[in-house]
Amino acid sequence: MPRDRAEFDDLRPLEFREPREVLDPEKMYTIYEVARLLQGVEPDAELDVETENVLLDWAIPWMLKYSSEFVFAEPADDAEPGRYGLAEA
Repeated sequence: MPRDRAEFDDLRPLEFREPREVLDPEKMYTIYEVARLLQGVEPDAELDVETENVLLDWAIPWMLKYSSEFVFAEPADDAEPGRYGLAEA
């Protein structure tokens, strides 16, 4: 349910960090690791499903916005996720 803007004391602009500020150019990451790093969480942090889903809600549009700056590696097998990295290392 929408809330009145006046209910909020601290309104800030929405700012996206650049991919090179978030990712190591020499590494490839799962979408889950990218989502964690984007929010300043360690890539191997254990998170509950609800938190993981919220982080993904931020990471996916961010990756789409910067899609030209990423490369994708196919998973090693069907049980593994794909990996993403910066286009130029």
